[in-house]
Amino acid sequence: MDEPRDICQLADGEEALLGDMNLPEATGDRLREMGLLPGATVKLIRRAPLGCPIEFELGGSRLALRRADAAQIFAQQS
Repeated sequence: MDEPRDICQLADGEEALLGDMNLPEATGDRLREMGLLPGATVKLIRRAPLGCPIEFELGGSRLALRRADAAQIFAQQS
């Protein structure tokens, strides 16, 4: 069985459908308010030189997330 893949493992320019999040409730709620919902398409744009933060595109907007948070947001299994 495949291990779940988190969105910080995407390659630059790669897209994925969002799946589950394993974040504290307040953080998860805030990210859902910004459109990080299951089934939404997210694209990794670029990483900062030291790997944090990571810039994503979601619904025409850009969002920078800490690597620790992105590692707890998973792509849907296909």
